[in-house]
Amino acid sequence: MTPRSPSRRQLLKAAGAAAVVGGLPARVLSAAPPAVSATPELIAAATSEGKLNFYTAMDLPVAEKIAKAFEAKYSGIAVRVERSGSERVFQRIAQEMGSGIRNVDIVNTSDAAHVIVWKRNGWLAPFVPSDVAAHWLEQYKDPDGTWATVRIYLSVIAYNTNLVAPGDVPKSFAELLEPKWMGKLVKGHPGYSGTIMTATHQMARDLGWGYFEKLAGQKVLQVQSSTDPPKKIALGERAVQVDGGDYNVFTHKQQGAPVEVVYASEGSPTISSPNAIFAGAVNPNAARLFQCWLCSREGQQFLVDTTGQYPAHGEAKAHPSRRPLSQIKLMREDPVEVEAKADEIKARYTSIFKV
Repeated sequence: MTPRSPSRRQLLKAAGAAAVVGGLPARVLSAAPPAVSATPELIAAATSEGKLNFYTAMDLPVAEKIAKAFEAKYSGIAVRVERSGSERVFQRIAQEMGSGIRNVDIVNTSDAAHVIVWKRNGWLAPFVPSDVAAHWLEQYKDPDGTWATVRIYLSVIAYNTNLVAPGDVPKSFAELLEPKWMGKLVKGHPGYSGTIMTATHQMARDLGWGYFEKLAGQKVLQVQSSTDPPKKIALGERAVQVDGGDYNVFTHKQQGAPVEVVYASEGSPTISSPNAIFAGAVNPNAARLFQCWLCSREGQQFLVDTTGQYPAHGEAKAHPSRRPLSQIKLMREDPVEVEAKADEIKARYTSIFKV
């Protein structure tokens, strides 16, 4: 069962107060600042700070790999990874800001609606790496420079090849409603995971809430994070996942687990995951250098090669074993609508699945 959490409305109220308490009044930005590279001066300033706090919803092993790669390139700067589900990260930041705590330097969220709130509250520091300015599509960067997508992935159906015969592999979300999948499914929760929040919005919009009402009758194992369903099918605890990060399935497969991804005929939910630097960062230069590196062709290629996620950088090459996004039917992501309907989505989902 997922613990009850504050509503986004309550967090927004706290956020409004925090904008005053924290000395960071909300402001409207008009243009992105000039693009910045990892100059010797920036490296020196970051090294002088010596550390940064990275809040993220990435799977912890993935986040730690990124942190260690950055530390190896820029010795003397330690990355402290604070990992949780995006909805929990969102709550924690709101609570910290409301208490005047300045701990988060840079954040990565799997719910792109979060940056809408943080930007509106004036909490984000505009910063544009030169690679973002030159190689990012417009939909993956803020025109005011307060955030940039650093990774793209999908929420997918996936299955354990030892538990599902080739002829029984589900090809659609609709097929998961068949009686043979009763008690064999696992899925994440939108109250914890930003990935699942985003995926739930897209599925409810395209398939209707009636789909979830029918799915709830399948005795689905409810877990929290989008990283959990891939773990459950990799361990053979469930045969099929309804949702979860495709890159997590990829990682388990690379490690020898008998798992495969399915791209549903109705379309797979799309997740764009942005980074943002906080205006009250204690280690602002280390955060800027980290953003420059992760958005560089080198950093993006490292992300692709080690995790199988799709890059936002126009010159980074997708992993050769992954199907190109252009060849997959995708559901459309809409962070603005997610931000407006987040509480409604969580409440309706919880009422359906009784969790």
